[in-house]
Amino acid sequence: MGRHLGVFSCTMLIVGRIIGTGIFSTPSTILGSVGSVGASLMLWVLGFALSACGLCVWLEFGTMIPRSGGEKVYLEAIYRRPKYLATVIFSSNVILLGFTASGCIVIVFNESSILIAAGQPDPRWVVRGIALGVIFFVTLVHGLAPRHGVLFMNALSMLKILVLLVIVIAGWIVLSGKTHIQDPHLNFRNVFAGSSHSSNDYATAAFKVLFSYAGWSNINYVLNDVKDPIRTLKIAAPLGLGLCATLYLLANIAYFAAASKVDIIKSQVTVASLFFKNVFGVKAEKVLSVLVALRSLFSINVVTVTFTAAKVNQELAKEGVPFPFSNKFWASNWPTGKSPFPGLVIHLIPSIIVIIAPPPSVVYPFILDVEGYPQQILNVFIVFGLFWLRYREPSAIRPFKGKHTKPYFWWPFAVFFLAAALFLVIAPFLRPANKVGDTPPLPYYLYCLVGIVVMVFGVLYWAVWRVILPRVFGYKLVPRKEQLADGTFVTLVSTTFLRRNFAEDSYWYIVCAREGALVLVL
Repeated sequence: MGRHLGVFSCTMLIVGRIIGTGIFSTPSTILGSVGSVGASLMLWVLGFALSACGLCVWLEFGTMIPRSGGEKVYLEAIYRRPKYLATVIFSSNVILLGFTASGCIVIVFNESSILIAAGQPDPRWVVRGIALGVIFFVTLVHGLAPRHGVLFMNALSMLKILVLLVIVIAGWIVLSGKTHIQDPHLNFRNVFAGSSHSSNDYATAAFKVLFSYAGWSNINYVLNDVKDPIRTLKIAAPLGLGLCATLYLLANIAYFAAASKVDIIKSQVTVASLFFKNVFGVKAEKVLSVLVALRSLFSINVVTVTFTAAKVNQELAKEGVPFPFSNKFWASNWPTGKSPFPGLVIHLIPSIIVIIAPPPSVVYPFILDVEGYPQQILNVFIVFGLFWLRYREPSAIRPFKGKHTKPYFWWPFAVFFLAAALFLVIAPFLRPANKVGDTPPLPYYLYCLVGIVVMVFGVLYWAVWRVILPRVFGYKLVPRKEQLADGTFVTLVSTTFLRRNFAEDSYWYIVCAREGALVLVL
């Protein structure tokens, strides 16, 4: 489709990715973790500050290297040796943890607003079927009708803004004292009463806040599709993040004005429904909760994430990292020639597993945490790499920094973002105040271990592919470029044998190589 995304579409790409199930569901769990309204609001402000600092880093990288792929491109530019190591580690994180299920899990594993509005019970497999149907539908729209998929994203982003504006305006009315809410200022007296003193509680809550802000780097993943990418990125990304942060803070104030702290904590992942019930009544709750449910189903973890993740998966397949079957297929724009449908399939598979397999009682907070932890590790390496690039290439063109070759002014932002990322990497291992964390009966540190294991798996995969098998069977990997029928260029890795005799202890090992995918036959 060429460069078809302008400033408006890119701003909606940011808004559509950021505004999702997080702001409608996580305020209750965040409040439960930190214990007070004041600490909760401060975390939302801190989340915006951290996101803004991170955005400065990603803007510098994105304007220096205006290519699709996001962190994949930046890690490859920084850590060039050992070859492919950074790419494979990033690939393991994106493919194994890059599911789009989070937005649907609010519906799948908790009260389904659609079924509640219809006056029906909430059978688990019925709502699982709804979530699966939505993910399949979005995959087909982006894969077979990409232009309509972009229009669909823009429309839904506007709908999300509208829903939040309804909450914000209703919150102002509640605070004015002209509604049936008896004491709308109750939660704003002694706002820090009951605050937690555990670092783990704040780190776990911070992951959920950052998850709610996740998406400020969304344009960086699809820069190949953006008109005038440097100018558009510098305008749309700050505009989208600033708009979302303002709506987030005002929406939280509205929540706290309409319900007591105890009721919000008990609401778990249905705080928006609680707000509608308290402010508009039961009948209005049913109507508005249907709107929120539909917005949740087609939101952060479905339409927008699917669109950008497919582009990232396609870029990974282009690099020659061995995928099952053929990299030609996964890197192609089959069948339309305009969108990476195979990349959408890669993204679809783990989403289906996450919706069907995990236990319902703890899956939502666990997924929020396990998605966020590896990203913080990657953030640490990216910011360190930014300092290294500034030292190694001080005269490189940095459009985000203007004409300055020594942008010392921006160092504090990067240092602050780095310090926060390091804290979020270390603090989750500290024992929480309630001794169990927010995912009982699972250990509070399990999500950290899962994130680390996924990254270690990437290291092992790279070692087997690039080091162990070539040494054992005596061949070297030779990359070559090839252009596909749809115009896509893909790197294919072939094998060149250094010796011909593979006899060892009466066994014959035959190594067959085709387009970088190795098959071992004993």
